[in-house]
Amino acid sequence: MDFKYFKWLREPKEYCIEHNQIVVTTQPNTDLWQRTYYHFRNDNAPVFQMETDKQYFSFVVKTDFAESHHRFDQCGIVMYLDSENWLKASVEYENDKFQHLGSVVTNNGYSDWATTEICVDIKSMWYRLSRRASDYCIECSEDGVRFKQMRICHMEKGSGTIQFGIYACSPEDSSFRAVFSEMSTGECQWQAHDGQKPDAEQ
Repeated sequence: MDFKYFKWLREPKEYCIEHNQIVVTTQPNTDLWQRTYYHFRNDNAPVFQMETDKQYFSFVVKTDFAESHHRFDQCGIVMYLDSENWLKASVEYENDKFQHLGSVVTNNGYSDWATTEICVDIKSMWYRLSRRASDYCIECSEDGVRFKQMRICHMEKGSGTIQFGIYACSPEDSSFRAVFSEMSTGECQWQAHDGQKPDAEQ
């Protein structure tokens, strides 16, 4: 992956880029969230993205969060279009017993959060983001080989040129080092649906 094609949105105070690895030290009180349930809006997490107009592709990255230790510490993939339209996937530290593996999709200023609990001993996770026009698939893997579907979603502003990449943040009073490696883009690994045919156009 050639990082010269990436740009920072809210460049972090402390980070290091070398070879195929990026290390980001999160700042306290940084997050991405819009309105739903909590009613607040947080839009200050550092995001490192590249731009593309390719309609079909997959993006893969390995995340290491061995130093996460405080509630909501997180790092993962992101597709940030603007403050009210984006998606992300990550593992969020919860306590000394479990973490949340989950994803957030935000359309027109309202976020959702789909999660499942995983063991706190898991300290790395691979993600694969795949695009088919304005529809997206997020997958995760513990070994970088076998990926499991997390969610499929539609982005209302996800057609045409988009930006995608990585993010890391600490929503509460915390800081940790997030490590990203093995980043790559390639042919879309999310195959076309071969089941029920689309409804006929009216």
